[in-house]
Amino acid sequence: MRYTGPKNRIARREGMDLGLKTPGSKNHARLLNKLTVLPGQHGVRRRRKTSERGIQLREKQKLRFIFGISEKQMKNYFKKSVVKKGNTALYISQYLERRLDNIVYRLGLAPTRASARQLVVHGHIAVEDKKMSIPSYQVKVGDKVSFLKDKSTKIPYIEKTLSNKDIFLPGWLEKKAIAGILTSIPTSDEISKQINLRLIIEYYSR
Repeated sequence: MRYTGPKNRIARREGMDLGLKTPGSKNHARLLNKLTVLPGQHGVRRRRKTSERGIQLREKQKLRFIFGISEKQMKNYFKKSVVKKGNTALYISQYLERRLDNIVYRLGLAPTRASARQLVVHGHIAVEDKKMSIPSYQVKVGDKVSFLKDKSTKIPYIEKTLSNKDIFLPGWLEKKAIAGILTSIPTSDEISKQINLRLIIEYYSR
C-alpha cells in the first residue's frame, strides 16, 4: 500500500526533505527545523548500526516515498527494467519520471507530487487535451500535459503555485504558459542527486 501516515515523520526517519510538504508552508518550515532529529522518544542513543541490507532498504523506501508509490508498483518498475538490455537504474528512473502525476509536479502545475496525484485523480488534468485520471499513466514523448479546464487554475493553492517563477524544469520538459510537453526520454540525473539507485537494484536482486 501507498504510505498515508504523517509525512514529516517519514522525512525525519530518512533524514532528508522528500518533497512531501508544500515549500514555504508552515509545515515545511517545521520539518526543516527538525529534519536532523529522528522520530521517537529515545532519539539516536538506542539506534543500532544499520546493516548493508538495511542501507539498501532505506534507499528503496526513500525513492518510494518521494514518488508516493506502493511497494508493489516499485517492484513492478524494477521487474520491467531488469529484463531490458542496458542500464536498469536508468529504466527505473524513466518509468518514475514519466508518471503523469510526476510530470504535473515537474511542470510546476502542483506544489507536491501528492497534490499532483490528487489533481489527476479528480479529473483536472488532460493529456493531449483528453482527460486522464490515472496518476501512473506513462506520458509519451511529444504528449502535451495541461489542465482540462481553465477553472482548475483558480483553485487557490494551484493559483499560488503557478505564480512561482522559480520552478526548476528538467531538460526533457518544455513548458508553455500553463501546459507542458515531454520533449525527450527522461534521464536519471534528478533522481540520482537524492537516491543511490545502485543500492535499490542490489536490494531487489537478492
